[in-house]
Amino acid sequence: MYRILSSTVGVIIAVTTLRVAAQSPAPALATPGGSLVSPRALASARAISLTTIQGNTLTSTNGVLPDAQVRLRDARSGRIRDTQVTDRAGLFTFHSVEPGTYIVEIVGSDQTVLAASQMLNVDAGDSLSAIVKLPFRTPILGGLLGHTVQSAAAVAAAAAASGVLAAKVTTQITPQ
Repeated sequence: MYRILSSTVGVIIAVTTLRVAAQSPAPALATPGGSLVSPRALASARAISLTTIQGNTLTSTNGVLPDAQVRLRDARSGRIRDTQVTDRAGLFTFHSVEPGTYIVEIVGSDQTVLAASQMLNVDAGDSLSAIVKLPFRTPILGGLLGHTVQSAAAVAAAAAASGVLAAKVTTQITPQ
């Protein structure tokens, strides 16, 4: 009887020791400042610090722009961080983006920038939304048919879409 009782106590002690050892935290890592940080805390901090930028692409008349190539550019370094193709609804999502300042660009087949979003300031854990819209395009031969109110309005709209707010003639230029 004594053997059975001592064997049972020995098994209980061994199982308890294994459970306690399995529940003990991972060894901590030393930081350059001398403090200790667990690897689990570092992984969760990294996941929390990443962000998401999502949005949609539109034509100049606010229509959906499907299958458009968009890229995420870091505004500080100028480097391209990610490139995607929009879905049928013109939607895109950039996952796991580090905090910073970014611009989303619509890119043509020849890799020229067709349109760009405003600057997006992203903080840790944020989820931002951006709309990227193609600028208004005037017909190629629009100015050849005369200078009408419609052509003046088209020029003003194109200037406004490209960021020109005002123009002022400072000196008169005459042909010589």
